[in-house]
This record gives sequence, C-alpha cells and structure tokens, in this order.
Amino acid sequence: MATPCCSFELEAECALPSVSGGPARAGTLTLPHGTVSTPAFMPVGTRGTVRGLTSAEIRGSGAQMLLCNTYHLWVRPGHERVARLGGLHRFANWTGPILTDSGGYQVFSMRDRNKVSEKGVRIRSPEDGEWRMLTPELAVEIQEAMGVDIAMAFDECLEQPATRERTIESTDRTTRWLKRCIAARRHEDRTALFGIVQGGLFDDLRAAHAQELTELDLPGYAIGGLSVGEVKERMVEVTAHTTAHLPKHKVRYLMGVGHPIDIVEAVFRGVDLFDCVLPTRSGRHGQAYTSVGRVNLMNGRYAEQDEPLDPACDCMACMTVSRGYLRHLFKCGEQLGKRLASEHNLTYYQRLVSRLREAIQAGDTARLEALRVEAKVATAPVPF
Repeated sequence: MATPCCSFELEAECALPSVSGGPARAGTLTLPHGTVSTPAFMPVGTRGTVRGLTSAEIRGSGAQMLLCNTYHLWVRPGHERVARLGGLHRFANWTGPILTDSGGYQVFSMRDRNKVSEKGVRIRSPEDGEWRMLTPELAVEIQEAMGVDIAMAFDECLEQPATRERTIESTDRTTRWLKRCIAARRHEDRTALFGIVQGGLFDDLRAAHAQELTELDLPGYAIGGLSVGEVKERMVEVTAHTTAHLPKHKVRYLMGVGHPIDIVEAVFRGVDLFDCVLPTRSGRHGQAYTSVGRVNLMNGRYAEQDEPLDPACDCMACMTVSRGYLRHLFKCGEQLGKRLASEHNLTYYQRLVSRLREAIQAGDTARLEALRVEAKVATAPVPF
C-alpha cells in the first residue's frame, strides 16, 4: 500500500454561542509540497496563473496553497506537456501545495455546451470549438500527470433550484464517478484524492451522501454544489448540516465560496479550506474589499482622495499609492490598477483567515464575533 501523502492535524476548536453548527477549527494540512495552516484560502489560478499576478506576488499576499483547473489545463497546454516541463509546480513556478478542481464545475458553468452521460461529460471547448470527452478516469490521469498535491474527484455540479428527483440522480452519479476515480489512481504516494459531497439543498440527501463518502475513508472531503444560485442563508444552513456528518479529523473544503462574510460564517461551522475567484475578479473590475467596506474605484468620489485604499492593510497598493491614483489607473485602462487591486484583495482574504485562525487557537469568541462584523462591513459596498 502506498504511503499516505496527505494528513490533517486538528489543533484547536472554538464554538460560538451565536452559531448553530461548528465548532470553528484550526489545524495543519500536510502535503508533499508543504504544510497549510487552516483555515486557509486558495487563490484561483485556473490556467496555472492567478490572472495578472506573479507567483512572488501571490506568495507575498500570504497565500499558502493554489487552486488550478484540470479542464482548462487539459485543453491548453495539455497535461502531457505540463508533465514534460517538470509538472505543474515547476511549470507555474509555485513551490507550495496545489489543488486542482477536477473539471466537474465545467459541467455546471458550461452546461450550455456540454452533454452529460454515465461515461462522463462531452464538452465543447470555448477555446477551439472542439468536442472533448472528460471522464472520471481521465480527470484522475490529468491531475496525477501534473503532479498536484490534491486531485478532486470528478463530480456533477447542479444549478439551483433543482428538483429532488434530479438531485438524487446527479448525486448517485457523483458517487459512481468517485468510485471510478478511486479505481483509476496510480500515484497515491504523491497525489491525494478528495471526494465531493453533493445533495443539493436537501438536508437528508446531504447527510446520506456525506456518510456514504465517509465510508470510503478518503483523506479529505469537499462540499460542492453551493454558491450556484441558492440564497446565502440556505448556503450557510446546508454547510453546517453537511460538516456535522463529515469526519472530525479529516480536512473539510467548501468549494467556490465566497465573499469575506461567507468565509467567516463557514469557518464558524467547521470548514477548513476555501477557494473563490471573487478577490481577483473583483479587483480587475475596480472592486476592493477593505476594513471600511467594499470600495468601487470607478466611482468619482475617489478621484481626489489621497489616503490609502485601506489604512489597515500593508499590501503594495495600500503602502505606496492613493485611492485617487488607483482610480486614475482604472479610468485610463492601465493594467497596473487591476494588478494592485487584485493583490490587495488577496492580501485582505489571507489576513482574514489568518486572524480567524489566531482567534480560534486562543479560544477568543469575542474576537471571532468582531471578525464577523468586520467581514460584513468589508463585503458591503461603502455607503454614500
């Protein structure tokens, strides 16, 4: 049997009286390319790059781990080429751990150009218009060939709302695909496989699927199929209900979430790992998460403001330029504005999860509640 390449040590828990679910957790995830202190947020480098930023800038934001996308790297440049060039870590100049989404999200995001069958998903690529068949076996082959630390099992992600019948059909298929992924593994010694809990917005289906996947004794479990159209309150409820049925000593990953307040609420309910495009996508569009609210740098009110973007931040943008200058960059279409705002947002997210970890380790519920208030402020647009 191959030596496990992924382990999780639960170091501290802290329950909040105001929260139904949880407790919040702090731990250490150990992987072939390093350790990750949790709670942790992974920047999204879909094609092996966080758009507009260098690997040094990503590391400088405090990021420990990167998320890349199996489907897009398969299409271009191809996993065989990545492997020939030394694997994804060397290819992308990222020395820390990498997790790859299996491509299952493309079943949801490109549902207007794919066809799902028991074999897998036939997807028409937006890059070249060609049809390609992605199967559970191929998803594992691609991820292992690139040498990533964590490979996600191939799953079917449903849009919401979805009927109970459709949700059962999809969740059962996700389980069958997971078992095919397990059978397809060839490099358990260097790439861990995580399963993805589905079940839509039905609590009983979530619980049953979590328990079914737990019996497979995987090194980690993700909560999928959320932040795809449901209301925020329901997303939080389903997250809490799902974590209650996951193993205590295995890492828990909430996929594709979210705004600062979404991350805080999920941490309070026992989630360890996160990813989302929001900090960098918002940054490219002039939206900055700050301790005084979400700033829209396209707004004329900032044209003559000489103060930093966020006085509580020590990122490159906040330490070197003013809000007025950042707005000028965006109005001129200069790429530097997008880069600085993206780097700031990543730094804000990393500082947030780091402070959550510190408060959990200290058992400081008052500090955790204060971070919840700050995250609400940071998520909401600055009022006029």
